[in-house]
Amino acid sequence: MKTVLAYSGGLDTSICIKWLQENYNTDVITLTLELGQQIDLKKIEEKAKKLGASKTYSIDVRDEFVDNYIIPAIKANAMYEGKYPVSTAISRPLIGKWLVEIAEREKADAVAHGATGKGNDQVRFELAVRALNPKLRIIAPAREWDLNRDRAIGYAEEHEIPIGSRSRYSIDENLWGRSIEAGPLEDPMKKPEEEVFVWTSAPEKAPDRPEKIEIEFEKGIPVGLNGEEIDRVGLIQKLNEMGGKHGIGRIDMIEDRLIGIKSREVYECPAAVILLEAHKELERLVLTREENLFKESIDRKWTQLVYFGQWYEPLKKDLDAFIDRTQRMVTGRVAMELYKGNARVVGRGSPNSLYDLGLATYDKKDRFDHKLAEGFIRLWGLPSEIAGRRRRRNWKRT
Repeated sequence: MKTVLAYSGGLDTSICIKWLQENYNTDVITLTLELGQQIDLKKIEEKAKKLGASKTYSIDVRDEFVDNYIIPAIKANAMYEGKYPVSTAISRPLIGKWLVEIAEREKADAVAHGATGKGNDQVRFELAVRALNPKLRIIAPAREWDLNRDRAIGYAEEHEIPIGSRSRYSIDENLWGRSIEAGPLEDPMKKPEEEVFVWTSAPEKAPDRPEKIEIEFEKGIPVGLNGEEIDRVGLIQKLNEMGGKHGIGRIDMIEDRLIGIKSREVYECPAAVILLEAHKELERLVLTREENLFKESIDRKWTQLVYFGQWYEPLKKDLDAFIDRTQRMVTGRVAMELYKGNARVVGRGSPNSLYDLGLATYDKKDRFDHKLAEGFIRLWGLPSEIAGRRRRRNWKRT
């Protein structure tokens, strides 16, 4: 038997190698993806081999992650429950895709992951795998074993598996964000200690002067920063650095997990917060009122599907088609100020702008025919007026 394990190099997936061998008598092939977490792929491969992996794969997929997962999230203004930029959620279908690809290449019987039985990731991994190759068996050691932190450490010590950092927190990171949960954060009234944050400065310790930046978009895709064209991975990395310096992107929320429980989650997502705010503002400039109002509902449904692990749901593809259609006009520049935890839009411009100064201004250049408003108001309010007449008639009868 052969099993491909999604391997991060951390404690949980490290003990999975030994556990799979003991409980399934299987050869374990590890798969590690570079998604922007700045890991040493060679060291992780060496660790996996020492733990008994028969073969290892390490692949840098940052370009694929940005082009096929982050860019669609930007176009959809993806913020789950209005706060979380789905940074972890969009990485899971990509990992699932590569699990299937390596499993097929190696003629493996199964794939495995380290997600627990009450988290979102188990659903995201498994829906992706089943959509792409339902014949593959899926093994979830942490779920089968009912694994907790103490049990994991005990098993690691018993089998001489390096434990590494004994952090009080569970952490996941990629280009689009860093998530922190568990430990002291499980008390929703407890303020996160400063040790939780790595990417962002405390806003009160951020620079005392705002930093102005300008982001250029082409058909909904960020392509330039401060007048310079920059590759997409580099642009996101740069905005994480710039935003983090100014304390932007700290998120602390009670989140509704897809399995039905509430969870306290803390995130650091500087680039995501900046780019999503800029993109949304540019849409306000170039899309019609009806497009913007309707797209809000489409964006919300797209984000929910992705959060719930339904990346390969046909409806998502349908929504992608609508969203991509709207992005034809989303070309232009957005000026922002980064200051003390806030990313504020201070200017926007586009060759496709629907803003007409002659209609919007109140000075002598005003070209709006004010006399038209009287008739418009009368017609617009006619249904309410007629209903009001009926209401008054009924009052008189009583």
